[in-house]
Amino acid sequence: MEAMHPDIERVLFTEDDIKGIVKRLGEQITQDYQGKDLVLIAVLRGAVVFMGDLMRTIDTRCAIDFMAVSSYGDGAKSSGIVRIVKDLDMDIKGRDVLIVEDVLDSGLTLKYLMKNLSNRHPASLEVATFLWKDVPGRTTAVDPKYVGTHCPNEFVVGYGLDYAERYRNLPYVGVLKPEVYS
Repeated sequence: MEAMHPDIERVLFTEDDIKGIVKRLGEQITQDYQGKDLVLIAVLRGAVVFMGDLMRTIDTRCAIDFMAVSSYGDGAKSSGIVRIVKDLDMDIKGRDVLIVEDVLDSGLTLKYLMKNLSNRHPASLEVATFLWKDVPGRTTAVDPKYVGTHCPNEFVVGYGLDYAERYRNLPYVGVLKPEVYS
């Protein structure tokens, strides 16, 4: 799967780029959470690939859990309505929680999720996002502590990111051709 998929307009981040980004984030998180009771929470489904790689680069004790939230009506734009589809299996009270996200654009869904989790009284609550979209003229509702890299405000897929449940398995992040989702 080294060749570019025919639905991809261009590759933004190669497999090697991704490995370097994840390694850097893992080193930062290791340093910041050494000796703490860290829980990584992946927001399903997109973040599962990133979290799988990230947790293997973190050299301190950590637990993992998963949440699934729904906020996308047609798959391209947020509906503004958030609902929890799958909640945590563990209690996070008094623990250091790091939400692991694949991509951050408006941050509205993540803001809702953070409010929900903060009501469960973790010792700390932060966000690590692989991609932070550069959306002109718009401020983000959440300020992540860890940012892998910025990306243009385009429809990106690969490395866990999808369109209609396709392209998650691409080993790179690329821009989807507009004719695919128009």
